[in-house]
Amino acid sequence: MPITKRQLAAAVLGAAHIAERAAIAAFIHADATEFGVNPFARTSAGAVRHVWSANVFEFRALEVHALGLTCLLRAVSHLATETPLVQEILRSGPHTLHAFHHGDVCGIVGTVLYGRPRVPLPMPDLPRVRPGRRREAATPQLDLFSLSS
Repeated sequence: MPITKRQLAAAVLGAAHIAERAAIAAFIHADATEFGVNPFARTSAGAVRHVWSANVFEFRALEVHALGLTCLLRAVSHLATETPLVQEILRSGPHTLHAFHHGDVCGIVGTVLYGRPRVPLPMPDLPRVRPGRRREAATPQLDLFSLSS
């Protein structure tokens, strides 16, 4: 059974290792975003590492903005080269998203959202912290000086 946009967006939101997961999930969930043609849905961690490592340099040279690329490369570097992965491709206008998972909805390895050269990425209205105000930490801060005695 193919994955739905709703399932994929929820899985990305649950992937704490993806720094820009809220913006990426918003792109997936947008009405204009649709699944694209995907001739190579089955891939491997080694192939993903090879292709997207090369894209780092190409994106920089062509001024292509991307979200999630660093997190994806970090995640696949911890996987065995032959680890099988499934690729999902979604598109909306000049923007494309590649999401990689283990074949189940929950196991998101990483994602890359990018656009055409010099085209800014869509940034949803995410909750922001006003300047001069800090969020309260969920856990107390560790006092290293109290440990030194």
